[in-house]
Amino acid sequence: MRQPAVFFGHGSPMNALGGPFGAAWRELGEAVGKPRGVVMISAHWETRGLGVTAQDRPETIHDFGNFPRELREFQYPAPGSPELAARVAELTGAVQTEQWGLDHGTRSVLSHVWPEADVPVVQLSLNRDLTARQHYELAKALRPLRDEGILIAGSGDFVHNLRTWKREAGAEPYAWATGFNEAVKHAFRVGDHEALIDWVDLAEDAQLSVPTDEHYLPVLYVAAQQGAGESVSFFNDLIDGGSISMTGVRIG
Repeated sequence: MRQPAVFFGHGSPMNALGGPFGAAWRELGEAVGKPRGVVMISAHWETRGLGVTAQDRPETIHDFGNFPRELREFQYPAPGSPELAARVAELTGAVQTEQWGLDHGTRSVLSHVWPEADVPVVQLSLNRDLTARQHYELAKALRPLRDEGILIAGSGDFVHNLRTWKREAGAEPYAWATGFNEAVKHAFRVGDHEALIDWVDLAEDAQLSVPTDEHYLPVLYVAAQQGAGESVSFFNDLIDGGSISMTGVRIG
């Protein structure tokens, strides 16, 4: 069965332990069922050159500091898939590696989507040698996987400006954050991938929303899966702390 492509706004690592966004992630898992595997592109694995995780049992990566012990000890023991990693390598030229695992961009969301940790997951790295357009073109190579029972996923945030993040609950979003978030959604709705690739011109003050692009680039891997006339829907559509977008996208 053809699988969807999904972008997750993952926000704080603390979301792995619960919070207001997990319900929508669980609902997504119930709606899509269990694919044969997942290829995840996370904001938190940046490399020179392209890598794909290839171990049977990827470790849980605790790629953060200054968080509670409960989070540092959190495990998401989903299996890997050397077979899927080899297929991804065949399609993209990625080097298979065991030098990474499941980072918080991956496990914070998938621990809610499939809490039984029974869906195989491989991560494809963000190659920092590529331009935004090259990331998008690379992502097209993953398209056949959707018809092989594999869900393509990206994890980051449309808007990710930690310097302006407000700690108080229910903080009002900045106007520039809302504007950029809505511009990304509109581009998905109308299938305007050129606008998503050239994100600097997508909305006024775009670079306030994307001061560094690692959380935005996974958007392009999901956009590249969108076929003509394919359905688009959004979930967790809000901005946390004024400047972190939690908006998720489902294609198909």
